[in-house]
Order: sequence, then C-alpha cells, then structure tokens
Amino acid sequence: MAKDLKRIYQATDDTEAEKALAGFEAEWGQKYPSIAPSWRRAWQEVIPFFAFPTAVRKIIYTTNTIESLNRVIRKTTKTRGSFPTDDAATKLIYLAIRSFEKTGRAVREWVAARNQFAILYPERFNI
Repeated sequence: MAKDLKRIYQATDDTEAEKALAGFEAEWGQKYPSIAPSWRRAWQEVIPFFAFPTAVRKIIYTTNTIESLNRVIRKTTKTRGSFPTDDAATKLIYLAIRSFEKTGRAVREWVAARNQFAILYPERFNI
C-alpha cells in the first residue's frame, strides 16, 4: 500500500498524481475506503506541492528528518531559556542547523533542496 501511495506524492505533476490516486483507489479502495477520499478532499492543498522541484518535495515529505531537526532546534533553544536579542536566537538556531548538517543525520538530498530554496526564495534563504 505504501508503495502505491508513494506514486501519488512522487509524481512529476498533479495530473500524474491524480492518475496515481485513481490507481490507488482502484487497488486499495475496498480495503482502505477512507484514504482516497481524504486525498481528494485535500487535493487543492496538495496541488501546490507539485510546483516545487523534486529535491524540495523530497525534503517536504521526508518528515522524520524535519522532526529530527525540529527536535534539535527545540533542545537548543530550551536549554538557553531566554535570549537577549532576536539576533542571538537566530544565530543559535543557525549554529544548531549547521551542526545538524555536519553530523550526518541530515537527509542526503538536503544540499540540493537547500540550493533550490535559495533559487526559489533568495530574499528569505541565503546560503
């Protein structure tokens, strides 16, 4: 079942994803009747996902890594308690992310995704 779900979110565009969803529903609709309708109800929120390059999409749907990074950031900021300025907090978070990248726990595709983010959002994401 997971392999068929992957075909939906790994599709190259929303048209291919919709075909994959129809295939999923034909294959698994009887056994899991709530999954496909759930995707269809949220389809307008899913479509923008396909506007991103493949590297960015992989980072988006690889939630374990995102959750791990969030844990590192929470742990880093929690042990500090308070910060004298917003810049101090930003610098500490930046250092935590850099450390996370260097430890090897990050997703291999993060560098490619980071470069795509820099292209898509140059005003928000500086390398």
